[in-house]
Amino acid sequence: MSAPSTTRKALGRLSLTERNFVAEALRTETVGGVLLLLAAIASLVWANIPALHDSYETVSHFHIGPASLGLDLSLEHWAADGLLAIFFFVAGIELKRELVAGDLRDPKAAVLPVVAALAGMAVPALVYVLTNVAGGGSMDGWAVPTATDIAFALAVLAVIGTSLPSALRAFLLTLAVVDDLFAILIIAVFFTDSLNFAALGGAAIGLAVFWLLLRKGVRGWYVYVPLALVIWALMYNSGVHATIAGVAMGLMLRCTTHKGEAHSPGEHIEHLVRPVSAGLAVPLFALFSAGVSVSGGAVRDVFERPETLGVVLGLVVGKTLGIFGGTWLTARFTRASLSDDLAWADVFAVASLAGIGFTVSLLIGELAFEGDAVLTDEVKAAVLFGSLISALLASVLLKLRNAKYRRLCDAEDRDEDEDGIPDIYEEDNPAYHLRMAEIYERKAAEHRRIAHVKDEERRALAEVSAGAGEEGNRPA
Repeated sequence: MSAPSTTRKALGRLSLTERNFVAEALRTETVGGVLLLLAAIASLVWANIPALHDSYETVSHFHIGPASLGLDLSLEHWAADGLLAIFFFVAGIELKRELVAGDLRDPKAAVLPVVAALAGMAVPALVYVLTNVAGGGSMDGWAVPTATDIAFALAVLAVIGTSLPSALRAFLLTLAVVDDLFAILIIAVFFTDSLNFAALGGAAIGLAVFWLLLRKGVRGWYVYVPLALVIWALMYNSGVHATIAGVAMGLMLRCTTHKGEAHSPGEHIEHLVRPVSAGLAVPLFALFSAGVSVSGGAVRDVFERPETLGVVLGLVVGKTLGIFGGTWLTARFTRASLSDDLAWADVFAVASLAGIGFTVSLLIGELAFEGDAVLTDEVKAAVLFGSLISALLASVLLKLRNAKYRRLCDAEDRDEDEDGIPDIYEEDNPAYHLRMAEIYERKAAEHRRIAHVKDEERRALAEVSAGAGEEGNRPA
């Protein structure tokens, strides 16, 4: 007789270690997301005020760098190829950690976010293709609506004040990590026109040296930072997009702890570099990439031209249906049931939030329509409008459930015994229940003491009142 199959909970409660890591990572991403939002607004204002527009173009296209090394680039180019390499370096570390210590380590747990992310990339691409087949547009931008911007999505959460449960936040973060991986593969495979094999070989040798130094335990930023810059420059000159160097180096870092280590080298470096990525690199990229015209004519073109309409529909409709459908199908065919605390409406709301595809979508838009400045700007505007619509839709959906989310977060954070560990993670620990019994006994004793004092006060007051009555009734 076969053993009965157990039903696995999808989007269930995280382990305490994973919850703490997610909370720390998302705290930094949220701050970075707010800076990203401010940078995007500043970029739009700078580019659309007539008196400032020319200065925006001048600064964006100002060239700097050694031409002899093939690095005489505009500031806009430096932001896209240089600063985003830092962003993808952090993405590489996140992916490595997920593979060796996070949700992606367990194949059963990994199925849900991986399938949801893949569906969340395939369906937007399909929506774009169908829109452009029907409208006779260019297929070059099929990859633009496939990416999710976790920092911008979390900035929206910060602005609307939604107390999203940690399981949904972790799901969103894991989605974004897998999403970044496939976005990197898309950039490497589909946007590499020609190769300089000498430079590519040099980059490969540099990566091998980087890996060897890590394995030998060599320490010191003064070793790795110059080597990383050389690898990046060689990768840029090879014809492969330079951000690939960042993710390759991130994947090489060790993200498991050895005996005596509080944190792995990967986690330590990520902790140091993430603020630079979220607080400087990505906002500066947004400043030089989001400055597009938002005039009435430009807005009309976004919804009339098949390429731009495909991007908007891909982000708003494709992302939502893809992630929700992928999650539902995975739960349906792997016998996983949704956590008792959540409903499918919550998954739909998070899926709509994933339609915010800012940073990587802008980058892919520049690569897809390189050489056509007008269409590139229109596609960027489409990314902005699609992300804005997704943000508004997600805000409405999440606000409708915010009261329940707040209750779930309060339950997750409650720590009545004040030992630094949320009570919900100690329900199977006998010592926790003994501590709680002592706490309740002390509270009960205090309440009995207060009750006794109040009773004595009430009796004394009654006696005083009775004595006053007798005095008043005595004959003159």
